Amino acid sequence: MVKGWGEAAQLKVKSARVAVIGVGGLGSPASLYLAASGIGYLRLIDCDTVDLSNLNRQILHWSTDLGRPKVESAAMKLTQLNPEIAVDPVNEALTVDNVAELLKGIDVVVDGLDNLQSRFIVNEACVSLRIPYVYGAVYGMEGFLTTIVPGEGPCLRCIYPSASAPAEAFPVVGTAPGVIGSLEASEALKLITGIGKPAIERLIIYDGELMRFDEIAIKKDEGCPVCSRQKPIR
Repeated sequence: MVKGWGEAAQLKVKSARVAVIGVGGLGSPASLYLAASGIGYLRLIDCDTVDLSNLNRQILHWSTDLGRPKVESAAMKLTQLNPEIAVDPVNEALTVDNVAELLKGIDVVVDGLDNLQSRFIVNEACVSLRIPYVYGAVYGMEGFLTTIVPGEGPCLRCIYPSASAPAEAFPVVGTAPGVIGSLEASEALKLITGIGKPAIERLIIYDGELMRFDEIAIKKDEGCPVCSRQKPIR
């Protein structure tokens, strides 16, 4: 019933291979909606275990999962939701050395990370491997989203030329990653089906306190050390 979707688009969804890196506040809703949509293959990448402090926002994990690897907890719920998809839980820390192998065979990467340093690793790998990357982040009641398609717009390094010092902890109201994670899943589905206009060259800003969405036009940095030489992939 969605205009332009039809069987052809749904078959694209079924054949797609999506990696969700980080199965926490952002990765939980993104994974749930991707699984519910019928994504054929989901690779979940996370090395953490479920902690009590996670439960206000990481909706794939419940009190019965405390101490359990997050990828195992998430995979169990997702396969119960949709037993016809393949869920590949990878209980491994993402590094510069293994990122290319972790993203092998993937069509779209969805960001569920919680720090800019790790996102830079993913961004550079996605640009190099020419894989679209849906970036999302949250702080308090705010959220941020953009879609990075190598060669078609700016990458994450264009937007953030340098990483600030990592914070050991930062505030999150649980609904903020729920909003952004859902939008990330929507962007991934748009990239896979070709329906709609992804948020390329646009940084979407969600203000949960004022209940307002804004956007900032973002342009490719022609001197970017990561993406300046990339040509379009579509």
